[in-house]
Order: sequence, then structure tokens, then C-alpha cells
Amino acid sequence: MRILVADDDLITRRLLEAFLVKCDYEVTLACDGAEAWNILQRNDSPKLAILDWSMPGMDGTEICRGLRKQSERAYTYVLLLTAMSCETEVATGLDAGADDYLTKPFKGEELKARLRTGRRILGLQEQLHSANDALQFQIDHDLLTGVLSRTAIMETLRTELLRSQRERTTVGILMTDLDHFKLVNDTYGHLAGDAVLREAAKRMRTSVRPYDTVGRYGGEEFLMVMPGCNIPSTTNRAEEVRKAVGKEPVETPEGIIAVTISLGLTVGSNPADLDELLRAADAALYEAKNGGRNRVAVSATHRQELPAKSFQQSIP
Repeated sequence: MRILVADDDLITRRLLEAFLVKCDYEVTLACDGAEAWNILQRNDSPKLAILDWSMPGMDGTEICRGLRKQSERAYTYVLLLTAMSCETEVATGLDAGADDYLTKPFKGEELKARLRTGRRILGLQEQLHSANDALQFQIDHDLLTGVLSRTAIMETLRTELLRSQRERTTVGILMTDLDHFKLVNDTYGHLAGDAVLREAAKRMRTSVRPYDTVGRYGGEEFLMVMPGCNIPSTTNRAEEVRKAVGKEPVETPEGIIAVTISLGLTVGSNPADLDELLRAADAALYEAKNGGRNRVAVSATHRQELPAKSFQQSIP
């Protein structure tokens, strides 16, 4: 494990370095507080640090205070090395954000024990962060299909509408629905229906650009957000998604099942219009389904923006 040793005394630095190398640490040295601070600001900085209390530039307590203000950075476990043993002075160092302290001259076994404590705490924090990340992933994603959850896709849409408002562009909004999905569940069962949903979502994800977003809006309905798209480009991309999903049947243990989708789309650039935009996309989707399904329909307010050849024609 990597560890930073910062001390303005050369002899102390060398003694600590030699001892820590024997304990299988990878040691980074700093000769004053300013150098130590700069090292700790790097993205790959050591997560263990032994800092001398009194150093030129910045002392150990100043570095601790600075680190604890940076709550967004990964935690650094700090051991203060000091010649002071007064309870008041020790309390000052701990209040500044140090995790532990050691008096000079250091004792090898005591230092190893305190560093083991530091490593254990860092390990527990890493486990906690991993658990939090996993929990956040579950909150942000639909567990069945792996695409964004309804809450997350709605937040993505709001963010992209704000961005498009600033940049004077538009966002393509696609509302999609699997055709005759109730019949799939009734004929083949819900396990087969789940398999169809997963595969359809996968085909949607792989058929859009890396910066487009797919979310499960509810049931067999999905919402797609396409930044920077106007009506013609959104319509073209919607047609690509339609073809990708229906290109071949889905193989399930219960049988091979054909799958197609209907899509309704609109574009917008104002987050204040979010509900209206969703209603417009949903109305276009309803029209696509009423028109025979397996097709793309554009919201009524934007149809005049389509080229002469419209994708709203029936698709065999």
C-alpha cells in the first residue's frame, strides 16, 4: 500500500522510509507541508499519510483541515507525528482532522499497529462506498431490463432540456411501447414476457448513440432521450430503433417470440414544458398504435417539419 511521509527533518524521513519499506509499504516522501499538500491533491494520491506536526509552508494540522474540507475526495487517513505529548496539543491535532497521532521518536511496533488500524478503517470505508454505489445503481436502474428507472430517466430528460435551453438546441423525446405485449404474457407466461422485455431493452440501448439514454417508463413502455436532435433526426433515429428491436424474434425457453415496437416522438428545449412534451410524445405513440403498430409517429405540432417522405406510413 502507498503511504506519504512528510517531515522537514531529513533523518526522520529516512528512518520512516526505511522502516515502512521493510513493512511492504510504497513510500512517497515530502520535505515540507506545501509539497505534501500538492501530493495529496493528485487523483492518485496515497490514502495513508504520516505528517509531521511542525513543517515549513503548511504544518500537519493545516493540511488536515484542508483535507477534511474536501468532502468530495476519497478519504485520506492521517497520522500526525509530533514531539508534543500534552493532552491539549494532541486534542488540537485530532480536532483539526487527524485520525491518530504518534510521538517522536516513533516506536516501530506502535507505528505498525496504528497503521494497521488506518488500513482497516480505509478498507471499511471502501466497502461502504461500494455498497452505496451498488444501492445507487439499483435506485437509478430498472432491475429487470438494466436501463434507467423512471425516476432516473425523468431526471435525465430535465437535465438535457436545461442543457438544450442554454445551447439553443433541441432534445429528441421518444415514447415507445412493445406491441401486443399482453398477448405475449397471456400466451407464453410472464417469464417469457420478462425475457422479451430484457431483450427489447438491450436492442434499444445498442441501437442508439452512446450519449442517448433509455429508461423504463412503466410496464412495457420505454422513454428515450436524444440530445441535440431535431424532428427529422429524431425520426430517423426512431426508425433505426424500430428496426433494431424487430429485426429478429426473441428466443425464450417457452418458444420463439416475435417482437415489434411502436414509437411516438416530439422535440423540446424548455424544462418548463416537460409534462406537455411527454403528453405530446404519448399522444403520438397512441396514434402509432392505432395506425397499425410497428411504426413511428410524430407529434401533431411537429409534423410539418418532416421531409416529404414520412415514416408515419404503414410499415408491413
